[in-house]
Amino acid sequence: MAYLFTSESVSEGHPDKVADQISDALIDNFLAWDEDSRVAIETLVTTGQVVLAGEVKSNIYLDVQKIARSVIQKIGYTKSEYMFEANSCGVLSAIHEQSADINQGVDRKTRQEQGAGDQGIMFGYANNETENFMPLALDLSHRLLYELAELRRENNEIQYLRPDAKSQVTLEYGDDHKPKRIDTIVISTQHDDFDSEPVMLDKITQDIKTILIPRVKAQLKPELQLLFNDEIKFHINPTGKFVIGGPHGDTGLTGRKIIVDTYGGKGAHGGGAFSGKDPSKVDRSAAYATRHIAKNLVAAGVADELLVQISYAIGVKDPMGIYVNTYGTSKVNLTDGQIADKITQLFDMTPYGIETRLGLRNPIYSETAAYGHMGRTPRKVTKEFESSTGEKKQIEVELFTWEKLDYIEKVKEEFGL
Repeated sequence: MAYLFTSESVSEGHPDKVADQISDALIDNFLAWDEDSRVAIETLVTTGQVVLAGEVKSNIYLDVQKIARSVIQKIGYTKSEYMFEANSCGVLSAIHEQSADINQGVDRKTRQEQGAGDQGIMFGYANNETENFMPLALDLSHRLLYELAELRRENNEIQYLRPDAKSQVTLEYGDDHKPKRIDTIVISTQHDDFDSEPVMLDKITQDIKTILIPRVKAQLKPELQLLFNDEIKFHINPTGKFVIGGPHGDTGLTGRKIIVDTYGGKGAHGGGAFSGKDPSKVDRSAAYATRHIAKNLVAAGVADELLVQISYAIGVKDPMGIYVNTYGTSKVNLTDGQIADKITQLFDMTPYGIETRLGLRNPIYSETAAYGHMGRTPRKVTKEFESSTGEKKQIEVELFTWEKLDYIEKVKEEFGL
């Protein structure tokens, strides 16, 4: 029997994502000057105000207010009428030193013995619905908002957009669990004020349907383009007006969009947020590592869909265990438990092993903080950082290393594929 499945996304201007991006920009700046930094920073944004709180152990001092303002500027909160503006908002820092009790459980005599920065469970997931092995509803939701932000920056075809936005895509699946069509698309986008609300709503609706949708559709392979049809139900700015938005319309906090950040409700989530945490926090690093495992196994043909769970105890380097669920889609003559055993042979899942394999001690996190941490394209970039004394440095880094398909041949050999 056919069924519906929905995922949502939020834009870089959504208040929770503003908070995530500030927290991750601080992570990057600490790691750029001291790769051994231990950082856990939470950000709150509201009308005209940013509050930074958390714990840091580092040998570098940063101008955190300047970094926060630069993030807000880049996102696009640059006008006073937004009631949250990069140069005029207050920035309060309540950052203090990391607990020595936690630090003694992480740092060891050798890096290889490094303990997990916290207890918890983490999940990685992949399926073959899309070329990036991500759930299609979430992938489409991200694409819609990424292109909407590009249109805002171009300020050409659409000139009234403000930074805050949300999207939601509902797919219809058949009995074979394959997507058959797009049932519903929801987009709420912040906008400048109009003289007439009916004119405004009609203009936004037409621009979404005739400008945004075709741009997103053109990015997709032909079989996915066929999912778009004339019967799609659209709900565009369904409240009728969205002028008041961003941190003025809704307070934002780091870590409140963990499903948007991962798999859109597919698979599972251990509950730990990512942004604002250095890679010693396995909430983040092990979630990336399990995604790397799941993606490479699906890409290698072990299964069409695969979930990996891992768990840790704080201060202990070896995981408590690994769990695998292939949802009955396994292509190998092994139980899910046997697949999990093979994973332990292929992948070093100690905190040090994860950090080194994926290059997580580099300043690579700002780019993760909007439009999802998973399903992104690995690439090398050169980033520039400035210290509080004015010293500048450029660092070449590789982004989204956990999305690399660099273990396919090893997986095939291990599984006899």
